[in-house]
Amino acid sequence: MTTTLERTALTDDLLADFRDRAARHDATGTYATDDLAALRAAGWLRAALPADRGGLGLDLAALAAEQRRLARFSPATALSTCMHHYWVGTAADLAARGVDVADPVLTWAAAGEVLASGHAEAGNDVPVALSTTRATRVAGGWRIDGRKMFGSLGEHWDRLGLHAMDASDPAAPVVVHGFVRRHAAGLRTVRNWDAQGMRATESHDTVLDGVFLADAEVLRVAPAGPSDDPVVGAMQVWALTLIANVSVGIAERALELAVTHARSRTSIALPRGTFAHHPLVQHQVAGMHLELSAARAQLDTLARDRVTGVDHGPLWGVHVLSAKWRAAHAAMRVVDTACEVVGGASYRVGSELERLSRDVRAARFHPGTDAFTHEMVGKALLGVDPAGPRW
Repeated sequence: MTTTLERTALTDDLLADFRDRAARHDATGTYATDDLAALRAAGWLRAALPADRGGLGLDLAALAAEQRRLARFSPATALSTCMHHYWVGTAADLAARGVDVADPVLTWAAAGEVLASGHAEAGNDVPVALSTTRATRVAGGWRIDGRKMFGSLGEHWDRLGLHAMDASDPAAPVVVHGFVRRHAAGLRTVRNWDAQGMRATESHDTVLDGVFLADAEVLRVAPAGPSDDPVVGAMQVWALTLIANVSVGIAERALELAVTHARSRTSIALPRGTFAHHPLVQHQVAGMHLELSAARAQLDTLARDRVTGVDHGPLWGVHVLSAKWRAAHAAMRVVDTACEVVGGASYRVGSELERLSRDVRAARFHPGTDAFTHEMVGKALLGVDPAGPRW
């Protein structure tokens, strides 16, 4: 249930301004810094931070629902801030469970720092578990060399949460998870974000050329490959749940636009009413609702299970990937159907639905992809050892 405190942070008036700005930032491919400033002023960047650390203390279920609502107004702002929220939420979640390795994350969030995600890489279709970025052990920490892509928040983050692999021992490679500072020596942002959708996330590449990652900024060192490490597991649950809710929020707004348009759209072939009276349109609108109901139910159950401590054991990964996959594909189908209901007007650049039809495509590429999801879920259910040969 959404609390009064949450609604105070993300008021309808505040979000209306976000929608007004979204089209402009999409057109120019620039980050909505006014949105970020407004969220900071409203205390929303501390949403997952525990109340005793100066935050709102929202759990995964409450935060996911509100990020879904935010996506109805500005998808790019919602998606990019999910990267910050999942780090803070992971840290708070772990601390509540007695795993205090992520306490520095809470300190950074309490100080107002913005966190981003550095996990996507070219040449690696097994995100987080493996890495093409190299970690080399040095005195007091690690040297990091590599390149990260799809870095939402562009140049507006303070710390980048990333992973890199140390394969110096081929028999026991490890993945290092940690945070590097914005102005760390050897770190460079490549301003190359020019994509079909989610243009206002400014998801530029980040080059790491000998960047020093201090031991104090390391979150976890885990075995490479599929892992049951609780820190890595919590991070994946928070990240994918929040990201998937953004896709659903986009689709909810598309359905709303389609319904509004159908109620007013007329044709000389429909002399007795609007397109709302057309049986095919009724079928399409009902289908969109049914898709969204199923996706929301699966995501809400996943978040609630995490909050209430349901023990899915080794099948947590199955549930997380399944919910994210369902949300992504339902959202794309709903937005496509909304465009059919609205007709050619949805194809015009500058219409909100045209923008949503592009933004929702990001769901296809966020981990896990269709292929990765089917591989991981199939192996888990069949009992195939994920540490064994991939094929």
